[in-house]
Amino acid sequence: MCFSAGASFTGGIIISVIGVVTIKKVHKPTQIVFACIPLFFGFQQLVEGVVWLTIPVPEYAGMQKIATYSFQIMALVIWPLMIPFSVLHMEKSKKRQKILFILLIMGAILSLYYSYCLLFFNVNPQIKGYHVQYNNDFPISLAMISFLFYLVVTITPLFVSSIKRTHLLAILMTLSCLITAIFFKQYLTSVWCFFAALISMVILWILHDSRKTFNLEKLELLLKPVIGKSD
Repeated sequence: MCFSAGASFTGGIIISVIGVVTIKKVHKPTQIVFACIPLFFGFQQLVEGVVWLTIPVPEYAGMQKIATYSFQIMALVIWPLMIPFSVLHMEKSKKRQKILFILLIMGAILSLYYSYCLLFFNVNPQIKGYHVQYNNDFPISLAMISFLFYLVVTITPLFVSSIKRTHLLAILMTLSCLITAIFFKQYLTSVWCFFAALISMVILWILHDSRKTFNLEKLELLLKPVIGKSD
């Protein structure tokens, strides 16, 4: 969360609770990774709360570094893999699976690139204008390309998916990214993650709706022999 330490911890707790509820809505093993996304965001916001608290205190420089890099790993390394993998894992259409697999490979390449950057370049957070700004010295020449790749692998899978309402999630994430890029450009990583965390509540709706459909299908299968005999 990008506005204060209190907001980060409060939001992290609320989103984590939503994450627990979302996981309880899982009725197929293939949905587990997708259902873990809100919990992932909740933990990410709690980690950024630690970043907020440790930036002004030099004595906590070690803790700040751990929290900073944990946040960056979640945002830049895990997220580009988590979205395409979770959607691919749920997809039933063979054609869509092929597209999603390509996006997963792209996400893996991007994750490797960001892993390299986090290993060999510096990331220094600072509080500026009621936001956390993560300053890094990653290669400037690849900054725009990597960002475009990031958008493709984290949003496109949701448009490709045949799962009901994932398109809505994709549209909301696109709008949040545009708003963040226009109004909070310097704090993109932190602020967009905040919006994406709120949008992750849509995942609860998707799985809740999916569970209702699944229960109806089971009921129809159970009643089918009975209906057949009556005919």
